[in-house]
Amino acid sequence: MKKFLTLIFMCTAMTLTGCRAFNVYDRDGMVRENTYTQISQDEAKAMMSSDSGYVIVDVRTVDEFSSGHIPNAICIPNEDITTSKPELLPDINQEILVYCRSGRRSKEASQKLADIGYTNVYEFGGIIDWTGEVVTE
Repeated sequence: MKKFLTLIFMCTAMTLTGCRAFNVYDRDGMVRENTYTQISQDEAKAMMSSDSGYVIVDVRTVDEFSSGHIPNAICIPNEDITTSKPELLPDINQEILVYCRSGRRSKEASQKLADIGYTNVYEFGGIIDWTGEVVTE
């Protein structure tokens, strides 16, 4: 009986809240669903030069990352992003700039991060189009 009442309570709560625990807002104060923001590489460069509270995430493999990446980027391969917060990204409200090789994996990873609950995810495509500095290890 206790399990049955718990189930009824959970279904009622989900119905009343629309299965959402909180609202996510964009920079203009508008409510957005769990999603990320796609920006141009020029916008990413501008954020990197003017903001300080961001992290750059390269979602390629470790070998791809080692062959050349954007300075100060961290490597969290797309395949390693699942349904829980990556250890290297403890703050769900931090600005996260995501890229990969061509833009496909960065879009997947950005959506996964948004689904986990990260609120400031910005996807800016692939390093193959990057005209800024690249470092190798």
